[in-house]
Amino acid sequence: MPDPASAPQAVPASPFGVPLFRAVWIASLFSNFGGLIQAVGASWMMVSLGASAQMVALVQTSTSLPIMVLSLFAGAMADNLDRRRVMLGAQLFLLSISVLLALGAWAGLVTPWLLLAFTFLIGCGTAINGPAWQASIGDMVPRALVPSAVSLNSMGFNVARSLGPAIGGAIVAAAGAAAAFLLNAVSYLGLIAVLLRWRPDRPERRLPRERLGVAMIAGLRYAQLSPHILGVMFRALLFTLGAGALPALMPVIARDQLAGGALTYGTLLGGFGLGAVAGALASLRLRGRLSNERIVDLAGLCLALGTAGSAFATWLPLAVPVVAIGGAGWVLGLSTFNVTVQMSSPRWVVARMIALYQMAAFGGLAGGSWLFGLIAQAHGAPVALLAAGAFALVGIAAALVVRLPQTSTTPLEAGRVWQEPEIALPIEQRSGPIVITLEYRVAPGDEAAFLAVMEGRSRNRRRNGAHRWTLLRDLADPLLWIERYHFATWLDYVRHNRRHTVADLAGSEELRALTIGGGPPLVRRRIERQTGAAHAAGQADGRELDAIIDPARSN
Repeated sequence: MPDPASAPQAVPASPFGVPLFRAVWIASLFSNFGGLIQAVGASWMMVSLGASAQMVALVQTSTSLPIMVLSLFAGAMADNLDRRRVMLGAQLFLLSISVLLALGAWAGLVTPWLLLAFTFLIGCGTAINGPAWQASIGDMVPRALVPSAVSLNSMGFNVARSLGPAIGGAIVAAAGAAAAFLLNAVSYLGLIAVLLRWRPDRPERRLPRERLGVAMIAGLRYAQLSPHILGVMFRALLFTLGAGALPALMPVIARDQLAGGALTYGTLLGGFGLGAVAGALASLRLRGRLSNERIVDLAGLCLALGTAGSAFATWLPLAVPVVAIGGAGWVLGLSTFNVTVQMSSPRWVVARMIALYQMAAFGGLAGGSWLFGLIAQAHGAPVALLAAGAFALVGIAAALVVRLPQTSTTPLEAGRVWQEPEIALPIEQRSGPIVITLEYRVAPGDEAAFLAVMEGRSRNRRRNGAHRWTLLRDLADPLLWIERYHFATWLDYVRHNRRHTVADLAGSEELRALTIGGGPPLVRRRIERQTGAAHAAGQADGRELDAIIDPARSN
């Protein structure tokens, strides 16, 4: 009789069936309410201080810019440190800054530039929190539920967006911006309490943590050698350049086109948020019916209509549904980019890939807010909104050059557990440089197929940490092919092998099918040796190795 403990656990029908995700989602919802109320307070306070349209648009830029600058550092932290502690530290920092901003506003000390400084610091805390939170989704729910969880996160944020701005506008109108800032500070307490109670199951750490600088370089290398991820980032950058205009210029629309105040601005943001909720709900249905590319094209069309249409909105009942269309396109596009990156990245580097995606997306938002703010300053908000709507169509046309991948069937979970091979001489983790060679025997006629597989293998090797990858053919024995690559240390070699995914291992099976006899390649692991006095020092460090390993073992 099978052991019930060994049976696979049933996957809940929804991420809300996972108690941890549900608790974090609810706490995040209240935190999002506070953040959006704070955003309304900051934007309207900038307007009330008599600032120009460009300064008003810079409120969003000051929040988005830190995410572009700090995301990779934050992603490296999230991949190498306890993600719960990273999130907890970020929330405590945000709480502190929000309290200081509230006190400064109450004392009447906040100037336009000081307000931008505070919003910049809030952006820094958000930048540190973002990759850890997004990467933690895959730790909280099964992989099959990750797309739904990402969409629910977007929906939660936009539920807050649909009501928070209106509430924020009422609070600002009744009690001033300082009250909005204080309420934002209080909103962090619930999420902090949930994080303090969360005790995640941490897998045993078999290797020392990477230094953050090395981890950042590894993330850049992985992205550089992953064309599908680079394509997502490029499309996200184009999308957000146009998407930044509508929310950034909404205070100007409320003040100049609608002749309204804080309540009008909050109502516009509420309409934008309601449209975004509709977009998040639609994404749950559309993802099973349409490709990622078609969903993003639809999102770009909605964004273009909503942004360009808002240029002609001079009546609030008409303006609200117009900006709602833009909100639907906004969240439909961004949630699709987010899901595509998460489902295209293995767990060991997922936070860094999310971070790089966020750098592209928020860099686009910051740049778009600044660019279209300048256009609004020089030619008026309607001209800037029309230009941004036209630019959204450029993002759709980009599909002719770079298409988004479908990732639902990509097996990126970790492969089999790799065991360090037995070696004849003692070696330490810092020993190196290490040189690896694999010998294949390929029959005549199979060379073209072999080279095609090795092209992908080269990319996989290098993005998992290998250097100086080359493929050699023996001049005396044309059937013999030799794959060669290097690592700085033995530890780097071990990390490389523990990063293999199921997809990487499938490539190894393809190679076996193309080799004579179908067996595994002969693997040789060597360490570079120095001569003379340097050689003696290397011996003292135990830095000598020249071993032929059992070919049945993984390489």
